Amino acid sequence: MGSDFKLTTELQKLDIDEQKTLKAAMEAVEMAYAPYSEYKVGAALLLENGEIVMGSNQENAAYPSGICAERSALFAYGSTKKNTPIKILAIAAKDKEGNYAENCSPCGSCRQVMVEYESLQKLPYKVLFCYNGKIEVSESSSRLLPYPFHF
Repeated sequence: MGSDFKLTTELQKLDIDEQKTLKAAMEAVEMAYAPYSEYKVGAALLLENGEIVMGSNQENAAYPSGICAERSALFAYGSTKKNTPIKILAIAAKDKEGNYAENCSPCGSCRQVMVEYESLQKLPYKVLFCYNGKIEVSESSSRLLPYPFHF
């Protein structure tokens, strides 16, 4: 964790929008389909208009045909052609025992998608990670991927 992130262990220390988004990500974890990895991930986007868009990881026996939670939420948002900017993206994960995972850092593909959506809206959005009793907050998805692809 670098200086670009803030860390807390208490949900109540987050602002109301951050709490709302993180709770939605925790709810989305329960919608994950992860029979192979048994690692369930949920993501939620809070839009500027207050709407929540959720996604969860969806695995498939025809690996790598599944999708990560972050891309699931972002692509659901993008496919509806919303003109409302993303304000917050929250991510939560549970391990096979049902405990919050030790880590829920997005993969490289998700980071690229996150940065591209941020670039498209020309506004940064916060990214929250909930794992093992800790909550990390980044002020921008671009801080997660220092050298993204740009076209």
